[in-house]
Amino acid sequence: MEMYIARQPILDGNKRLQAYELLYRGAAHYALGQISGERATTSLLTTAFLTEGIEKISSSKPCFINFTEELLLKKVPLSFPNNLVVIEVLEDVPPSPAIIAVCKEFVEKGYVLALDDFIHHRNLEPLINLAKIIKIDFSLTKGTDLERVRYKLANRDVKLLAEKVETLQEFEQAMKLGFTFFQGYFFGKPQMIQSKEIPASKINLLQLLAEVNRKSTTIKTLKEIFSRDVGMTYKLLRYINSAYYYLQKKIESVAHAIVYIGEQGVKRFVILLLVSEIATDKPVELLKLSVVRARFCELLAGESRVWPDSSEVFLLGLFSMIDGLLDTPMKEVMEKLPIDEAIKDALMKKTGPLVPFLTATDAYERNEMEKCLKAFTALGVEPKNVPDYYLTAVAFADSLTRIQAG
Repeated sequence: MEMYIARQPILDGNKRLQAYELLYRGAAHYALGQISGERATTSLLTTAFLTEGIEKISSSKPCFINFTEELLLKKVPLSFPNNLVVIEVLEDVPPSPAIIAVCKEFVEKGYVLALDDFIHHRNLEPLINLAKIIKIDFSLTKGTDLERVRYKLANRDVKLLAEKVETLQEFEQAMKLGFTFFQGYFFGKPQMIQSKEIPASKINLLQLLAEVNRKSTTIKTLKEIFSRDVGMTYKLLRYINSAYYYLQKKIESVAHAIVYIGEQGVKRFVILLLVSEIATDKPVELLKLSVVRARFCELLAGESRVWPDSSEVFLLGLFSMIDGLLDTPMKEVMEKLPIDEAIKDALMKKTGPLVPFLTATDAYERNEMEKCLKAFTALGVEPKNVPDYYLTAVAFADSLTRIQAG
């Protein structure tokens, strides 16, 4: 696959998922931006709607997609459902009479218009009047510039979206300034509370989680775990009979499930259920992102020869946001877990052979393709294979979190 996509969540003030922005990614020779915005967006839409299916990528949430001037003038957005696409007008699109006319047509046909990387200029007034969402780069727009933008947009029928919000402090600041939507990875940051102890119940879950992942854990042990928890058995059977596996015949027993998805598959499922129990008081999107990272890292490890045990790399990805799930510094969490020292070194010190897995995952999420390629090279992973790994991880995470939600 030469063109592919990744997604970034857009949350509301309660940290609930409202939409995704679909981001263009390029394989090897396109990775450093050697491709036009028009071709990138066309390929993204083709992949999203025709090849993969929008539900698989977005969980049926609206998708913010960048459109170039030429694609807008060609009325490409009209080819897609107005309830699933938010038309994001890039900052370099000139507000010409033709652009204003076509954007007016989009709005009249029920599409939502968003202005990207907004900086106020009076020439933009016609587009502001048509837009429902204004996106502001929170990392660049500060102080008086931000106040000026807010003043210009006061009493307008628009909602403000703060993008590149990376800390809880920035999130709280944006909330106070009247922003409605938030994009960035602030929701994965721990809320540090002085002298906060990890509850004993969560420590027990963490230790059970690590125990389940051990090579010595047998199918017999797994069956015993399920026999003690009817709810876990119910969720396993729901999961394996879900659309993710496309089974022709229903599976009705734990023993049959273990045969079908294998010991490693069941271990992975138990681990994810345990993590979801740990994360009951956290945004669903944080759990989902942790699961995406876990499966993505595991799939990378399956091709890479850097680390022999892909199940441990699965844990690496899963625990990469455990400080945010527990509101506890990473070092304190790692001290309580009986896991491989290489995982601890990668998460706490950013050292050791497992670090490229974390680098690749983080760079992929943030569209930093040069970093991605360096990490793939270090891992011995072919870049053209990565899109399928990512989409597989997304489908896996979405399926599992739906099952967990009941």
